[in-house]
Amino acid sequence: MATMAAPEGAGSLIAGIDALDGAAAEQFYARVDRVEVDAARDSWAFRARPEQLVPEGDWRLWLIMAGRGFGKTRAGAEWVDALAQARPGIRIALIGATIDDVRQVMIEGESGILNIGEGERPLWSPSLKRLLWPGGSLATCYSAAEPEGLRGPQHHAGWADEVARWDAGANGAARSRGARAWDN
Repeated sequence: MATMAAPEGAGSLIAGIDALDGAAAEQFYARVDRVEVDAARDSWAFRARPEQLVPEGDWRLWLIMAGRGFGKTRAGAEWVDALAQARPGIRIALIGATIDDVRQVMIEGESGILNIGEGERPLWSPSLKRLLWPGGSLATCYSAAEPEGLRGPQHHAGWADEVARWDAGANGAARSRGARAWDN
């Protein structure tokens, strides 16, 4: 398939393709396989806006600070799924304000790990609070409400969701549970 960048302001590559009309659309489809383009519509790499994709380079922290509807959960879920598939055996921490948030949003939600991605899907074991990918990658669920749970286990990567919602403790006193979880 031909390499093409989305037109400025179009958002995703698919939005850019869909914005083509008349002669521009005819020229584009004359150079590429329409079946491949149609199949790519389901691929995150083509659907995502550039700011939703993993940053390039060597980084240790990727923060998405945006409002509702931006696609933060989808971006996080796609990153975790891609990482788990690309690096068999990797251990990933999934941390939310509560265990219910991890399950309902990050894993089972509309944009959660179980409802996105390509390839073989991970096995979700709610009682064990973990996802296991066919290649052996393991994602374990943690709650910021129980920061001590992060002590001991070691992980290669982590997805901390909605950090602003993490409990600030009694009247924001001293160090919140969220801050303690972050420091682990």
